[in-house]
Amino acid sequence: MKTIAVLLTVHNRKDKTMHCLSKLYEQILPEGYGFEVYLTDDGSIDGTAEAIREQYPDVKIIQGDGSLYWNRGMHKAWKAALSNRNYDYYLWLNDDTTLRENALSVLLYSSELKNNQSIVVGTTVSTHNNQIITYGGRTKNAGLLTPSKELLFCEYFNGNIVLIPHEVYKVVGTNDYVFRHALGDFDYGLRAGQLGVSSYIAPDILGKCDLHESLSTWCNPKQTFLKRWKAFRTPTGHNPEEFFIFEKRHKGLLVALFHYFTNHLRVIFPLIWNK
Repeated sequence: MKTIAVLLTVHNRKDKTMHCLSKLYEQILPEGYGFEVYLTDDGSIDGTAEAIREQYPDVKIIQGDGSLYWNRGMHKAWKAALSNRNYDYYLWLNDDTTLRENALSVLLYSSELKNNQSIVVGTTVSTHNNQIITYGGRTKNAGLLTPSKELLFCEYFNGNIVLIPHEVYKVVGTNDYVFRHALGDFDYGLRAGQLGVSSYIAPDILGKCDLHESLSTWCNPKQTFLKRWKAFRTPTGHNPEEFFIFEKRHKGLLVALFHYFTNHLRVIFPLIWNK
């Protein structure tokens, strides 16, 4: 039996979390495969953990206090899985993502085509429009890519649906705990590439997930300066020190310094960027 550790982190989205898990447990897996779920509940107060324990008692819940956010929550879940056993695969799954019933089968088949030596990324579309690609694999030049009928190379990716074979984990390790919310997924793909591990987009669309707000609070001129500044400093805002680490690592010191300075200017003078 080959095993998959499914990794999630959740916070106060009980309905979406339960819907995500329901679609996960409806997956049609190839014969000889099974999965176990490791879920970080980052301080939910809406009954998420209680609902999971009642409906999915086999889910292994790692308790957070609300300070982990997405990336650190995923790191905690991954560490918990590793402490239990060596799985054949690790699947990142966002709790606002609805999997299609054959998603895991497509991911596993795609991984086997690359001898389980590569990362395989699933693409999502809007829940309201199947023509709008929302998350998936990316390249530095083209941005978000549209999947084809064949495996398609990408340089980095969103963490909504990502299959990481154990052989890849042995080379790249886990996502970096230095990032709290965003950037951990982009960083993982880029680090993997630097270490000689390729990433590919699986064929077709594997799930649905809507985009978040188009213009963040920290750079929205309709918000007050105090609201922009507060959002700028939060893990779900721009968190400039973490962006500096990311850009220094992947774009160089000069680019990191330049954007650290200009993004602070953007908080103060957002209309310059939004005319």
